[in-house]
Amino acid sequence: MPPTPAQRARGTIESGPILLRWQADVAVVTLNRPDKLNSFTREMHRVLVQAIDQVEAGGARALLLTGAGRGFCAGQDLADLDFTPENATDLGELIDTWFNPLIRRLQALPLPVLAAVNGTAAGAGANLALACDIVLAARSASFIQAFVKIGLVPDSGGTWLLPKRLGMARAMGLAMTGDRLTADDAEKWGLIWEVMDDPLLPEQAMALATHLASQPTRALAAIKQSFRASATNTLDAQLDLERDLQRELGRSHDYTEGVNAFLEKRAPHFTGA
Repeated sequence: MPPTPAQRARGTIESGPILLRWQADVAVVTLNRPDKLNSFTREMHRVLVQAIDQVEAGGARALLLTGAGRGFCAGQDLADLDFTPENATDLGELIDTWFNPLIRRLQALPLPVLAAVNGTAAGAGANLALACDIVLAARSASFIQAFVKIGLVPDSGGTWLLPKRLGMARAMGLAMTGDRLTADDAEKWGLIWEVMDDPLLPEQAMALATHLASQPTRALAAIKQSFRASATNTLDAQLDLERDLQRELGRSHDYTEGVNAFLEKRAPHFTGA
């Protein structure tokens, strides 16, 4: 099958604080400031926005997010902030301009978003990973709600994500102590999907991303939409949403293909349409 116009237009980013490469329909975005544990600067945010724009324009069917070097992301780079009394950085403005739009966008992307956490994920870096749809972690990885250590509250969705995944007691404990949560405990507690030995993470994460990229993309997007809506919907509203999404998906090419493949006892070939 010849490449689509979107596939032909796929761009890459080969240097700088964010890298973007493609493996078939999987877009791989790497946070690339390894000497700073991939902590965020405004410039890094700007390039990440451009990378996600290219991911969408290129027709990606899965996005894999990871970090270069020995860490996933240490959150905000404090060296990028101004601490002089007369010009102190407005943290609310910083969050409103960069972190909140990033979390909202990852949650709303109409394709599966995976995080491969290859080391420390701290502060906003931890919550960036948790904002992805599926989180895989190396056994040496850890998750740290480090905000309290500098007198702040968890941001980037942390105060929403942690209680819903862990319950109030564990969420409050992690936020108030700022203690390190190992990848093994994160899996046991239901915070992430799977933990594995460090050497296996890149291959296993790509294998899962590649599998999801071969699945019915519109159905995966609808799963994201419906599960996240359930946090605030009543049962009646959720039943109506399920009905509406099912009606829409029932008119899709992938639904027809899936049914025909089942009846013909063959593997389906989903296109995302």
